[in-house]
Amino acid sequence: MEEEILAQRMDNIRQKIVVMSGKGGVGKSTVAVNLAVGLSQAGMSVGLLDVDVHGPSIPQLLGMQGQGTHLIEHELQAVRVNDRLSVMSIGFLVTSPTDAVIWRGPRKYALIRQFLKDVNWGRLDYLVIDSPPGTGDEPLAVAQLVGKPATAVLVTTPQELAVNDVRRSVSFCRAVDLPVLGIIENMSGFACPACGHRIDIFKTGGGESLAAEMNVRFLGKVPLDPAVVSRGDSGEPQTCLKNVGGSAQAFRDVVQAVLDHTRAGRVELKVL
Repeated sequence: MEEEILAQRMDNIRQKIVVMSGKGGVGKSTVAVNLAVGLSQAGMSVGLLDVDVHGPSIPQLLGMQGQGTHLIEHELQAVRVNDRLSVMSIGFLVTSPTDAVIWRGPRKYALIRQFLKDVNWGRLDYLVIDSPPGTGDEPLAVAQLVGKPATAVLVTTPQELAVNDVRRSVSFCRAVDLPVLGIIENMSGFACPACGHRIDIFKTGGGESLAAEMNVRFLGKVPLDPAVVSRGDSGEPQTCLKNVGGSAQAFRDVVQAVLDHTRAGRVELKVL
C-alpha cells in the first residue's frame, strides 16, 4: 500500500530534477533555489524539496525561517511560496535553528521517503530536489525512490579540486541509472563592480571541460556576484531581481536551458 502511495505521488510529477555535487561549498543550494524560482516564473508548477538533513539552507534562502508545516488527514502540507511554488525541508520541522540533527543513514532514508510519500505535492511540472554534497545516503535514497522520469543537474566550480569530485558524481548517476541533465559551472569569474575588470578567481572552464569529457550537456556559467550572497541572506533569489545582467541573467539562462532540454518548449521568463 505504501509503495502504491509513493508511486502515485511521483506519477503526479512530470519531471524530477536532483541538484547535486560531489563537492561542498559550490553553491548547490543557491542553484537549486534559483532553478525552482525561475521555473515557477516561467509558469510551471514547481516543488522544491530540501533533503540536506544536517544543513538545511533552503528556508533561509527563501526568507522562510520560522515557518512550519502541519498535517491534514495524515498528509504533510508543503509550505507555499506562491501559487506556483511550494517547499519542504527538515528546517520547517526542527524547533530551533540551533538544533543539530544527529542521525544515521536509516533515519535519513525514512525522512526522505516520508517527504516524497506523505507530502501533498499535488500535480507538478517539476520537483527540484536539493541534495547534500557527496554520493552517500541522501542522493542514493532520492535516486531509488523518485522513479522516472528523473534527471540530475550537477554543480561545480571551475577549479580542478571541485571538478574531480563532480566527475565522481557523474559516475554515481550512471551507476544508479539517473540520467545527467547537465553541468552548471558556478562562481565562474568575477567582474569588478567598480571597473568591470574580470578576474577568474577559481579559474574558468572547468565545468565546461568536464561536461565535454563526460559527454553530458553544459548548462551554463554563473559568475561570482556579491549580490548572490546578500540576496541569499535576505531570502531573495537572484532570479527575482529586476536587472537583466550578471548572475541574475546567468541563472535565467540556466533555467531556460533546463526548460529546453526537458521538452517544455521555449518559454519567456518574466523578470518580477
